[in-house]
Amino acid sequence: MSERENGKKRFFGGRKKFRLKKEDITVVDMDTAKRAVLATSVGNAMEWFDFGIYSYLAVTIGKVFFPEMKGGVQLIYSFATFAVAFLARPLGGIVFGMLGDRWGRKRVLAITLILMAVSTLSIGLIPSYETIGSTATVLLLIARLVQGFSTGGEYAGAMTFIAESTPDKKRGVMSSGLEVGTLTGYIAGAAFVTLLTMTLGSETMVRWGWRIPFLVAGPMGLIGYYLRERLEETPAFEAMEEARERESYLSIRDILASYWRTLLIGIVVVFFITSSTTRCCPTCPLTCPPSSATGRRGDFC
Repeated sequence: MSERENGKKRFFGGRKKFRLKKEDITVVDMDTAKRAVLATSVGNAMEWFDFGIYSYLAVTIGKVFFPEMKGGVQLIYSFATFAVAFLARPLGGIVFGMLGDRWGRKRVLAITLILMAVSTLSIGLIPSYETIGSTATVLLLIARLVQGFSTGGEYAGAMTFIAESTPDKKRGVMSSGLEVGTLTGYIAGAAFVTLLTMTLGSETMVRWGWRIPFLVAGPMGLIGYYLRERLEETPAFEAMEEARERESYLSIRDILASYWRTLLIGIVVVFFITSSTTRCCPTCPLTCPPSSATGRRGDFC
């Protein structure tokens, strides 16, 4: 036998075949899996509705919280506050990921949903810059950081929950329900803000109308919490809880030391995807201020 044939044999047949053991198999009930996907996707849609409405109200929020700035600078400050939330997302993913391994997926998803609802509701209750000055801007910044921290834990936790609650043959298609929920939340937020703007008018939106989408987050959060409290913990987590030793937990330091390249790549990818989909452009007139030359939205970009 030639050296080339020996190399092929070592490459294709030299490795030992991995054999599943009884404890490696987790039986998943299909009805339970469907309920898990539905409840998780609906809760995720509510969370991203809360997160996204800020971007659709960026022009109005700039006038409320940054009245000293004018034109494009005002919008830049408004979107900078929006972007700050993305800095907190990786931290939220790490912290809530570790808590999910300790406390369970279900409990962490309930916590992230409540955090998002409270922080979004608080934005709708913040007095304007004209009332309390720069304190309003600081409170807005804090609320946005909490939103970003919550969203980081929400998406990672929800995807893990769905992956562990679905059968192997349908895991891919059922996990896509999470992204459907995300886009549904964004679309619902855009439609709601558009309807309010058309109904109330720009002046009323600046005075008090902009608060309505944020105030809606309160009752929506209660609905999402109710749905998630009715979920069962994932079979994979219950099996892991029975088998593992308490000393096996990884610290944040261990994660950063072992997976810093993966974390860095993920942060860069999310940053560029987000910046490309939420940037101000002529096709997104609600996010662009009127041009001083033409008076039309979208001509600023």
